[in-house]
Amino acid sequence: MTNHHSGQTEDTDLPLDGVRVLDLSRVFAGPLCGQVLADFGAEVVKVEHPLRGDDTRDWGIRIGETETTYYNSMNRNKRSITLDLQTTEGVRIVQDLLPKFDVVIHNFKAGGAEKLGLGYEQLKAIKPDLIYCVVAGYDSSGPEATRPGYDLVIQGESGLMAINGEADRPPLKFGVAVVDLMTGMYAAQAVLAALLCRERTGQGRLIEMALYDCGVVVTGNGGLDALKLGHDSERYGNAHPSIVPYGMFEAADGPLIIAVGNNVQFERFCRQVIGRPDIVEDSRFATNLNRAKNRSELGALLKELIRTFSRDVLLERMTAAGIPCGKVAGLHEALTSERTRRGRLVQDMPHPVAGTTPVFAPPYRLDGQRLPIRRAPPTLGEGTREVLQRLLSMSDQQLQELQAKGVLTLPSAAHQGTGSVPKC
Repeated sequence: MTNHHSGQTEDTDLPLDGVRVLDLSRVFAGPLCGQVLADFGAEVVKVEHPLRGDDTRDWGIRIGETETTYYNSMNRNKRSITLDLQTTEGVRIVQDLLPKFDVVIHNFKAGGAEKLGLGYEQLKAIKPDLIYCVVAGYDSSGPEATRPGYDLVIQGESGLMAINGEADRPPLKFGVAVVDLMTGMYAAQAVLAALLCRERTGQGRLIEMALYDCGVVVTGNGGLDALKLGHDSERYGNAHPSIVPYGMFEAADGPLIIAVGNNVQFERFCRQVIGRPDIVEDSRFATNLNRAKNRSELGALLKELIRTFSRDVLLERMTAAGIPCGKVAGLHEALTSERTRRGRLVQDMPHPVAGTTPVFAPPYRLDGQRLPIRRAPPTLGEGTREVLQRLLSMSDQQLQELQAKGVLTLPSAAHQGTGSVPKC
């Protein structure tokens, strides 16, 4: 990879050390793409509006003066600079920065980047080997190119809601913005592939990611089932369409997951866990195909039986019998559990106003080590002065003049460079 800043020890030894990313995106999918690249060591500079910043700075629960829980979930390990891209000076600064960057990410409305002077062809003329990633709602070459993309709308349009929920209830959206989430991850994969290709060929790439495309692909085996059937599959809620028993059950003192994957496990379940060998000896339930065919009868029987046991007893017996199982935890319970704590999946990071703030750690482990949180999600514009002085050699006077014009905002001394931690 091109090494622009190998002297910064905090990024040393991370896979994308030396790669710079200009993140012009907002909300979820684009920022998540940038966050993935940042987790792997890229220097990601997020460009935000001087006054309001990313839309998600106003979504969720407030942290400090400019962050929220929603914003923080998509923006760790980044720097934030403020530029008003509706001004000539703001756009010029982006164009001046471009030769020092490898990747641009944006999710402007169709034609919006070109109007600003930040379209692919316009920026490619400045940096021919640029990797340029666009996140949109729909195919840029189709009749819906100008439609805005919203996760909930696309969950409905792509059929995702139709495979979620209980059979006797209306279609149900997922609990998180799953289309945005997967689009951001797919976009990061595409950027990584383009970076690898550029190492071999020296050529940049235009990457176009559509939320609708990703929503359709995420339907997975459920989508292919519907195509083979010629109609929608039945919805099974927490149960499995073809493996029985496999789902959530209520014990005497709370819910748990039971995932019996094969006939041997079912025999152990009946004999060693619930003490009912007669069930597995019943021809209606002896094989998985028969259990699936007679799921209503078996389901009613197991529902009543499982309610007579405590959750801990069932979990202990199933673990001993080698049957996949687990407690259904509340979200707060899961995030504060010993398992989460042991994995350091949530870490408290310094915050200039709140004191500390919880931040999710990257899920990736390389060579046995979890990738570090190098920077907490940035306060609005925390890196404006440092980044523009380091990369463009701007003077304090130039920055102050631009601030007076409303082109950018400069951080206070307390907010500049917040949340940075050196690599251990």
